[in-house]
Amino acid sequence: MPPKIFIGTDIVDISRIREVIADHPNRFIQRTYTNKEQLYCKGKADPVIHYAGRFAAKEAVKKALMTSGIKSSISWVDMEIISGQDGEPIVQLHGKPYTGLSCKVSISHTQDTAIATAIIVK
Repeated sequence: MPPKIFIGTDIVDISRIREVIADHPNRFIQRTYTNKEQLYCKGKADPVIHYAGRFAAKEAVKKALMTSGIKSSISWVDMEIISGQDGEPIVQLHGKPYTGLSCKVSISHTQDTAIATAIIVK
């Protein structure tokens, strides 16, 4: 049987993420990003742009998972977007329902907007 491919896309207004972080910095960041993701974003000149990019990526992954037929809820920190050797985003899904899935993501941003597309192969 050939593999099945599922796609998700999300776009985020960076000012919205900036406001949420300003209003609830610890709560939002701790609930949404793993320690590795936080370290990556904090190391950038404008961390919020990178938090927004990773948020868009996680939303895109969620959308791809939903279209794949996996209906179980995934927490924000069970999706981890880390950087590979060349800076490419790598998706790590933690939890039993996600075993055997391969997920790729592409993230792009401007000063105002972050966008991400995820592809899941099942």
